[in-house]
Amino acid sequence: MTLRQIRCHLPLIIATAALIAAGTIAPAAQTPPLSQDLRDRIDAAARQVLSSTGVPSASVAIVRDGQLAYAHAYGDASLEPRVPARPEMRYSIGSISKQFTATAVLLLAEQGKLSLDDKVSRFLPGPTRAGEVTIRQLLSHTSGYQDYWPQDYVPPFMLQPITAAKIVDLWARKPLDFEPGTQWQYSNTGYVMAGLIVEKAAGVPLMTFLRDHIFGPLGMQNVADVDQGKLTQPDPVGYLRYALGPLRPAPKEGAGWLFAAGELAMPATELAKWDIGIIDQRLLKPASYQAMETEVLLKNGRSSRYGFGLSIRTDNGRRALEHDGEVSGFTAENVIYPDDRAAIIVLTNEDAVGAASDIARRIAPLLFVVQDAEAASYLQKIRAIFEALQQGKIDRSLFTSNCNAYLSDQAVQDMAGSLGPLGAPQSFTQTSRSERGGMTFRAYQVRLGQKSVIVTVRTMPDGKIEQYQIAAG
Repeated sequence: MTLRQIRCHLPLIIATAALIAAGTIAPAAQTPPLSQDLRDRIDAAARQVLSSTGVPSASVAIVRDGQLAYAHAYGDASLEPRVPARPEMRYSIGSISKQFTATAVLLLAEQGKLSLDDKVSRFLPGPTRAGEVTIRQLLSHTSGYQDYWPQDYVPPFMLQPITAAKIVDLWARKPLDFEPGTQWQYSNTGYVMAGLIVEKAAGVPLMTFLRDHIFGPLGMQNVADVDQGKLTQPDPVGYLRYALGPLRPAPKEGAGWLFAAGELAMPATELAKWDIGIIDQRLLKPASYQAMETEVLLKNGRSSRYGFGLSIRTDNGRRALEHDGEVSGFTAENVIYPDDRAAIIVLTNEDAVGAASDIARRIAPLLFVVQDAEAASYLQKIRAIFEALQQGKIDRSLFTSNCNAYLSDQAVQDMAGSLGPLGAPQSFTQTSRSERGGMTFRAYQVRLGQKSVIVTVRTMPDGKIEQYQIAAG
């Protein structure tokens, strides 16, 4: 379904092209290709994570300038027999599927067949307090209905088939976990209910509605419904691992358990079409997209940091729409930067791991390299300061009195002790630049082996450095 609540509020990026036999993407004629250096860095990031985690494979797609710019697959889709992963293979996307269910609800609202503020009881009279809970609260995980699958594995009872109605009977008739609208708590149960509401309002099965109103219009022709059966060759095998033991084929959930909450599988390039549709607002009216992408507020005024099937974030000043996904044997990460017309998609074939999100986090700063007139020479200066601090050295003439006070002897000692053993930076990349308070702000992503840190620098008009901070990134 998802990497559950704890992993549900995260970030990331994507871009343009057409598959070729070698397993990469050829850019469209009007779209500048990614540089060879950038492709090499993306490939290195993916391979490093697969190597360090032992995850069998990853499929990556990058959207840039509102178009698919790169796609590549790494590792093995199957271990026995060994089958290399390819970009056209379908991976389960888990809870990223919830965005499609939420969009179906919004389309029906635009057609006047329901309202987000309708009570659940209009379509499902049986659940607890159905006359008080709204459809909006189902989509935003603020309903209070208990999640039927909080585990990151498949409990024995979930190996048996079930119906969506039975899930609602078993979990949505329990007392609510909290008063509607007062908390945010991830609930697959709420999305099963939303899927049933789509079927009742539309008068057709959920998958039929998705194919007719979403997949078709967006040209998504290679989408599978894995609720009724597992992926088969030539698609990847899903794996799990016990502690640091060998990879083993993961069990498949029984039919019915993934309905509306995690039932979709597709290549990363097909999910890129969905992201581009969000960037270009192709399916919904602007007001509906705004509702989907706006953080729902709790009754006490606090933000849930969640819209409808989307976590809402700000990453280095960029608006990001994110969701991860997990079903048995698969994990996925999808992050859209709508204002930058970019996105990153990473699909992997092992469950209960963070490799997909890690790969995406490593790719993001590579896509958002910020250049300015003095970027190259200034980066060398900032990097030299960093490498000196790794050795416990500092040229205090470079800093203001405020910054020198911050970079106390204890601070320099702590930096050397924690950063020195990591070795020389493998990459040092500027990710943002802005002006504030008369100072120029720049941020840098630094990769040191399996570690990553963020360096933030604020520079005075005379060139003196007012801030030089290093934090985990």
